[in-house]
Amino acid sequence: MPVIAAVKGSQNGFEVRRIYCVGRNYLDHIREMKEADERDPPFFFQKPTDSLVADGATVDYPAATKDFQFEVELVVAVGKAGRNIAVDAAAKHIFGYAIGIDFTRRDLQREARDRAWPWEMGKSFDQSAPCGPIHPIAGTGEITGGAISLSVNGVQKQKGDIGQMIWNVAEIIANLSKQYRLEPGDLIYTGTPAGVGPVVPGDKIECVIDGLGALRIAVGPAAA
Repeated sequence: MPVIAAVKGSQNGFEVRRIYCVGRNYLDHIREMKEADERDPPFFFQKPTDSLVADGATVDYPAATKDFQFEVELVVAVGKAGRNIAVDAAAKHIFGYAIGIDFTRRDLQREARDRAWPWEMGKSFDQSAPCGPIHPIAGTGEITGGAISLSVNGVQKQKGDIGQMIWNVAEIIANLSKQYRLEPGDLIYTGTPAGVGPVVPGDKIECVIDGLGALRIAVGPAAA
């Protein structure tokens, strides 16, 4: 069954093909995590397509973790296929933008790092990719800056600006398209600013990006 993301102002949804995520793309987040060279090139990992969660949903507190953390991110929706895309042509491949959360089982991610294992155990689990409605680029224009923030129970935890990305959206698309042929339906989560932290059942999360409204997600108890 196809996974569909909502599109702002349209009854037609966006059929999701793949979910790509960029690791460590804001300097302040790299510094708070203390685990990478600030000059490293972008690297990518994936989440299952069916890990997508819509705005307003309640996610289960995930299994196998005691450190369930949030990471607010700008999401780019791909609307045109391409490989080896030039930076100055990248915007032509964008369908639109959304607000997303890269949920992370941080304790499992750290264990994977320490053992040199893949990141899937910490990143690629059920309900780990909330995504708000996609705003078509025809209405937003190309997004190169703007405030991005996340609050838990009304208390702001993350605050930054899209313009603080180490690798901007066009550069992310160009780099990713050297490794994979991008196709319509791909989503790219572009990294998170500093301030990441844990949540527990009962917490309410609100994410805001200038021009894209808000994404609201609640954390429920662990699934039976």
